[in-house]
Amino acid sequence: MSDIAILINTAVAVLAAVVLIVRFKVNPVIALVIGSLYLGLSTGLGVTKTIETITQGFGDIMVEVGLLVAFGVLMGSILNETGAIRRLVEHLLNTFGPKRLPYTMALAVSTALQTIFLDVLLVIAAPLARRMAPKIGKHGTARIATAMAIAGEVGIVLMVPGVGAVALAGMLEVPLGKMLIFGLLVVVPTVLISVAIMSFFFDRGFWKAESDEQLLAQDEPTPGTRKLERGEGTGQDAARTGNAGTATAATAVQTGQRREAPLFLLFLPLLVSLLLIASGALAEILGYEASWIQLVGNPVVALLIGLVGTIAVARYTIGQKAIDRGVASGFRESGQILLLTGVGGSLAATVSTAGLGDIMGQFFSASTVAPLVVVWGIAALLHIAVGSVTLSGITAASLLAPIAPSLGIDPVLIALAAGSGALFMVHVTSNTFWLLQSLFGQTVRGALKTVSVGVSVASIVALGMVMILNIFI
Repeated sequence: MSDIAILINTAVAVLAAVVLIVRFKVNPVIALVIGSLYLGLSTGLGVTKTIETITQGFGDIMVEVGLLVAFGVLMGSILNETGAIRRLVEHLLNTFGPKRLPYTMALAVSTALQTIFLDVLLVIAAPLARRMAPKIGKHGTARIATAMAIAGEVGIVLMVPGVGAVALAGMLEVPLGKMLIFGLLVVVPTVLISVAIMSFFFDRGFWKAESDEQLLAQDEPTPGTRKLERGEGTGQDAARTGNAGTATAATAVQTGQRREAPLFLLFLPLLVSLLLIASGALAEILGYEASWIQLVGNPVVALLIGLVGTIAVARYTIGQKAIDRGVASGFRESGQILLLTGVGGSLAATVSTAGLGDIMGQFFSASTVAPLVVVWGIAALLHIAVGSVTLSGITAASLLAPIAPSLGIDPVLIALAAGSGALFMVHVTSNTFWLLQSLFGQTVRGALKTVSVGVSVASIVALGMVMILNIFI
């Protein structure tokens, strides 16, 4: 088959999946499998080869990230049951003061709290942050809403253990420890710079309180039965169903018998697991091959250690029944995340087998800089169409995974560029948009400024950080 025919059929497969998701509301997992089937059959792979490729691609990516996603989700769900998030917000307020709250909350949400679903985190933290908005200073509502939007979305796709970041690393065969280290190098400056840029805009007339804010009906609104998500509407994203009940679990457990543990102790297992992953990556870079480092620094083992530690602390503080509730919730919430990641692997395998990798490799290899911009653009276009940060990032990575070895660029940069592009233009198709709009007392116009513009600024800043990293690695 000619190169042009392969390119056309690949474009049709991706566009068909987008149309099925957006126009006909087909579940993204089903839509991506249909797209993979069409691509395989239309490019001459045949029925048997197409099905084998789809199933093998699914299995290969599950080998890479399946347990990682499951362990991370379970840790986040149990931490939610302990009330750790509410206490952390209060601690940040008491330690840094309300004026620094947008920056401290943004850093916490985008890094250490990426095991917690964004919808759960917002429902718990938003009422307190909303009440503190007047003390933040001028345009307090705009600043805290923007900080939460930027931090939540950036953390999903760029910071391990965010499921988008884990999926991107798996698609492009990037060691998770390496993704953690380089993701951190991009996330921290991106969040701080983006929040500062938006604050600059707000101070110069971009925010109009009379038209961009509205009074909340009550101090602590609940999102009703809206389908919520960690990153937004699909996968981590639209995979979230009924999380409002989960979000209230930490409050409900307050009425039962519990022991109060130090906040640091609640988060210690998670921090230990992240440090172990980073240590394993550094040991690999430095050529240190001690078997015990290879064991505990392995991401699966490190997250398992973190999960066991989290369960042990939770058993002491909230009891076994609350742990069981958190585990059940975690299993419910991780199901579609795993399926979405798996079918992303199926699409990547089909694209590779169909021969698109060789064609695109010739196109991209002409430059070591332009490919990263094109990767960003592909993910950005997919996100504008689909409205899901995680789904667009995974789809972009699945298209680019076959050509990663031929680009002459470190795969971690491709993963970060795809994640950065997937942040561009969060808008009304995203459930996170509506969640932030309602919880922070914004009008739709206000949410377009804090969420759509704010996260788009972060997308561009993140691409700049990735380009800087490209100079050095």
